[in-house]
This record gives sequence, C-alpha cells and structure tokens, in this order.
Amino acid sequence: MRTTRFAALTVSAVFALAACGGGDDSGSAASSPSVSAETSAGAHNAQDVSFAQGMIPHHQQAVEMAELADGRAASAQVKDLAARVEKAQGPEISTMSGWLKAWDEKVPESMPGMDHSGMEGMEGMAGMMDSADMDKLKKASGKEFDSMFLTMMVEHHKGAVEMATTEKAKGEYKDATAMAGDIVTSQNAEISEMKKLLGEK
Repeated sequence: MRTTRFAALTVSAVFALAACGGGDDSGSAASSPSVSAETSAGAHNAQDVSFAQGMIPHHQQAVEMAELADGRAASAQVKDLAARVEKAQGPEISTMSGWLKAWDEKVPESMPGMDHSGMEGMEGMAGMMDSADMDKLKKASGKEFDSMFLTMMVEHHKGAVEMATTEKAKGEYKDATAMAGDIVTSQNAEISEMKKLLGEK
C-alpha cells in the first residue's frame, strides 16, 4: 500500500514539475539518464503551448491554400511560392505536434477540408481566412486566383508573424522561440515578395 501511495505521489510530482515549466533545471537533472525527455517536457511555459496549438491550425490553413495553387494558378512565381509554403510549413506542423505530445498537451486536429465550422475560435485568429474566403479561393482560377491567393496569403503571413513575435518575446522553450524567429524572418521576406507580385498585376 505504501509502495502504491509513493508511486502515485512520485507521478504527481513529475506532472507538477512539468506543468510549472520554468524553474531551475540545473543540478540533479543533469545526472538523470532521461534528461533529454525531461528537458523536452519541462523547459516550456504556457506561451509555448499556446504558440504551438495556435500555429498548427494556422500553418494547416496556409498549406491548404498553397495546395490549391496547383492547377489553378496562372503565374509560375505564384506556384513556386505556394510550393515553398508547403515545403516549409508541413514539417513545422509535425515538429510542433511532437512538442505538444511530449508536453502532454492537446494537439489540434487536422482541419476538416475547407469547412472551418469545426474550428471553434480559429477564424478569429490573426490572419486566418474564414470559410467564405476559402470557398472563393477554391472556385477561382488563373490571374483571379493569383491575385486572390497573394492578397490572402499576405494577410495570413502577417498573422503568423504577429503570433511568432509574441512567442519570441514571451516563450521559454528554445526550439519554439527559434522556430518563431525563423517564421518572422522567412514570412516577412515572403510578404515583401508577394507585395511585389501584386504590384506587377
């Protein structure tokens, strides 16, 4: 009975430490054989969780938008940009999902196609398109698609940069703040690129 009670207390203590995030990681943790797992699960805060849980669906929508370019876009430059968005953001979704699993936090479900009615609260997120916008983009083609895609993606990227900037300032998990820095740099560059493309039309 004592053994069971001790085990329960030990498990509770581990979860309590993980939930606290910050704290002093130096000392006994360094000698632990599972230090990498403890670091992954412990050295984060609520902002890191919020960043991952918000950026996953944000990235998912960007990837869905980019996938529409194949067969719809008229401009080779738009198709190239869309391909780069897919290539960059797909792996980041997997990475952030891995963090949330390691932290024992909820991983957002995959977006149900173009129907965002199941994404409660997501349409109000910075830069997210609503279902009507996505339907318009899906029905467009040629130069109309190019213009619509670029206009929407500029706003979408601005939202991602805003979220990433907050993570850089308030996050604790080093991998998350590093990804946030990459997002700010790469998506600001793509915003400039897309604005130039819009100016050419």
